[in-house]
Parts: sequence; structure tokens; C-alpha cells
Amino acid sequence: MAEISSAVRSDLIPGGKLRVGINFGNALLTKRDPAPGGIAVDLARELAQRLGVPLEIITHESAGSLAESASTGAWEVGFLGAEPQRANEISFTAPYLEIDSTYLVPAGSPLRTIADVDREGIRIAVSAKSAYDLHLSRTLKDATLVRAHGGPAAFKLFVSDMLDALAGLKPILVKDNEKLPGSRLLEGRFSVVQQAVGTPKGRDAGAKYLREFVEDVKATGLVARVIEKNGIRGVSVAPKASIQ
Repeated sequence: MAEISSAVRSDLIPGGKLRVGINFGNALLTKRDPAPGGIAVDLARELAQRLGVPLEIITHESAGSLAESASTGAWEVGFLGAEPQRANEISFTAPYLEIDSTYLVPAGSPLRTIADVDREGIRIAVSAKSAYDLHLSRTLKDATLVRAHGGPAAFKLFVSDMLDALAGLKPILVKDNEKLPGSRLLEGRFSVVQQAVGTPKGRDAGAKYLREFVEDVKATGLVARVIEKNGIRGVSVAPKASIQ
């Protein structure tokens, strides 16, 4: 890691503490009890420690809310999925972690493959403005997305409105599958959500420091260790990336 310059401090800790936006709607990366924790929070603590400042967690309930607040000055660093639509406001690192996205379908569903889902008349429950919602909004041609605020709400909507499929992160859908007898996950994936670290646009020194940080915590095994520590399955450390 490079020495912390005055430009990095100005970009990332202008108020003398590290304000980090965290999406607590993602149960794979966060937890609330008995105290805020999880993979994203553990990495944020490591970042604050390296910068030598206190950490302030700015809580959000969805990735969409977190991304939309980038331009408001609410946080200097955010942990969220790197999506093209978000890159207009946020400078992202390479991903530190990857998660497959797929569909859950109800008992008796005729849908057998990922390709089967994109058909006229098929309704898909999805967490609004999540990374996989943004991906599906770009790529689906015929199916209809039905949005809810957050993953748990999308699952409830999927069940209550008898929708054709539920889009989501595979490890979370595995748990939803256990709650809904007869339901099943479709094999394969429609996208890989790349979880990254970002800072609002225009903070070039801070963005470069974050890129170096992410590559270092991958290379030294810290990401793998926090995944193991938190007992999370179905996610993987992202491949090494070049630092620009």
C-alpha cells in the first residue's frame, strides 16, 4: 500500500473520519446482530485502520439507496455492486468478491432454464435497483420485472402475487428455496454480481488508493479470511486486476 498522501486524506477522510456507506439489505455481506458486521463491514474496518481514523457506518437498506446518495455528500466510500449505470456517479475499484445471480421458480413451474424466463407474459420479482435488477433491465427483451424494496420484500411479492420467478443472488435464493416447498433454483446464472468499493466521482487520489486497497486485501488473503470468518457460502474472491 502507498503512503497516505494529503490528497487521499482530502478525498476519503475530509472530516477526520471514514464515512462508509453500507447496504444492510444484502445479508451475504452484512449483519446487524449483535452489532453491525459482515464481510463489507469487516473490510471497511480494515480500511479505516489503515487510514488511521475512526469508522462511521452510513446505513442503507438497499443498494439503490446507497448508490443514489453518492452525489449528496453522505459518504466518502461505499461498498456495493459495480454496475455501468452507477459508474456515472461513482468511481469503482475492481471487484473484491463475486456472486452468481439466478432465478427461483415455484412448484410446478414449466420454466427449466435461464433462457426460458425471458418470454412474453413471464413476471419476475426483483429487488428494485439492485445490481441484478440493473442487469436484467438492460438485457431482458420480453419478460416483465416486478420490483419491490429489498430482497425480503421481493420474496414476499413473489409468493403473494404468484409470480413466475424470483431473481436474486444464488446463496440467498438457496435459503428462500428452503422456505418455499416445491420451489427450485434454475441451473446456471444470468449474471455475476461484482461487489466493489467506490467513491464519488472526482476524487481521483482517493479512487486510486481504494483500487490499491482492494488488490492488496485480495492478494494477502484478507477477503478469503473474512468470507470464512462470516460463514458465507456461494461467493468467491474476485480475480486479481491491474491497478491503473
